[in-house]
Amino acid sequence: MSDIIFKAALFDMDGVLVDSERLIAESAVRMFKERYGLSVRHEDFVPFVGAGENCYIGGVAEKYGLAIDIEKAKAWTYEIYGKLAKAHAAGMRAIPGAVDYVRQCRAHGLKTALASAADRVKVLINLEYLGLGPDEFDVLLTGGDVTHKKPHPEMYLKAAEALGVLPSECLVVEDAVNGTIAGVRAGARVLGITSSFPEAELRKAGASWIAADLARAPLPWELD
Repeated sequence: MSDIIFKAALFDMDGVLVDSERLIAESAVRMFKERYGLSVRHEDFVPFVGAGENCYIGGVAEKYGLAIDIEKAKAWTYEIYGKLAKAHAAGMRAIPGAVDYVRQCRAHGLKTALASAADRVKVLINLEYLGLGPDEFDVLLTGGDVTHKKPHPEMYLKAAEALGVLPSECLVVEDAVNGTIAGVRAGARVLGITSSFPEAELRKAGASWIAADLARAPLPWELD
């Protein structure tokens, strides 16, 4: 039993619960080809990963000098993404242990929040893919709910406030350097998942614990 008492677990989405980076890139590649007749590469999206879909899609359009209606472009991309996710297309996978970890936290009496920089429509598609209901989280925050994106701590400060707990009573589960920094700046402790960044980078960003995935991660009450 840990001496650290956590009252809540705050989860990032991509890289923590589900790996969808390849699928969202494929969806955007198809969208640019189908709607604009522009051939782009998966690699074009790499610099914009984790920055929110406006930047993710808009940044690539800007790179190619293409003027787009970002809201329409995102809607078209999510339409393709949803179809691919429902077909369980290659490039989409659940992070091992993710669903069970969330449910064990709830069963143990911890409050839970999903805190993702992604747009709500994408988050809901991902949860459906996982078979995890939105109501299995006490709070669900997405990119449209905050003014400042990670590494700013706003997302995790808002999540803690909405749950009625102190940030210091929260375990943040993150896979990204920016997200880890956001959790630390909020005053929480961070469990880093090495699906996107190596252990050394997550440790440098302030992660207190490291695991390869949630199947191999200690539960919050087991951490010391």
